[in-house]
Amino acid sequence: MTAEPIFPPLLHGEACSDGQDPFAKAIAAASIGTDAGLVCWSSDTATMRAAVVFAPEEPANAAATALLAVTLGIGDAIGALAPPEVAVHYVWPLSLKVNGADCGQLRAAISTQAADATPDWLVIGLEVPFQFATTDPGRTPEQTCLYEEGCGEVTTINLIESWSRHMLTWLNRREQDGLAPLHAEWRSRAWNMGEALPESSRYGPGVFMGLDERAGMLVKSGEETRLIPLLEVME
Repeated sequence: MTAEPIFPPLLHGEACSDGQDPFAKAIAAASIGTDAGLVCWSSDTATMRAAVVFAPEEPANAAATALLAVTLGIGDAIGALAPPEVAVHYVWPLSLKVNGADCGQLRAAISTQAADATPDWLVIGLEVPFQFATTDPGRTPEQTCLYEEGCGEVTTINLIESWSRHMLTWLNRREQDGLAPLHAEWRSRAWNMGEALPESSRYGPGVFMGLDERAGMLVKSGEETRLIPLLEVME
């Protein structure tokens, strides 16, 4: 097992001390002007935790769509390392499901939520559970971890490395081809698209119709279709 993850060109890593939150560390670094491409990561073996810093050169409503690249990156990374039967789905805007159960989430923070302003920084973090504190499988069927889905040979370092490579591929695709290919790939693994949102959803009531051109959520309720912009879910 590698002691530290090896990152592709354009990304550089910084380890967190014990108990330090990579997301908070990345925001602190971004706020004082660190270079884009910094990945703060944790050596925690029970949960994969990492966060990446962006320095956008576009308005905030466009910059926010980098979240799709980060999400697709972790989905592809799990798909590459997990057994073939493991299915990954995306729950708008910040959650993952593995084999139909909750298994990981993202967070996003941006220096401004003014849609037309260019932000100084954008930070996107993610957490994916590898093991639960208890060894009783199935105790919470709505939640899972990678170990329970047959990924016992995968390590958090493996996943951080794979995620960083796949994320960079999607970021490059976004730069070259626009958002359309990311939009299509995300939709292909969208959870419950075309179905009524659960009563517990903060975005309901209504039916999840899909994404707009900026990856905002379209919710239809009766004759009305509402848009929840991606910026609204960012801290």
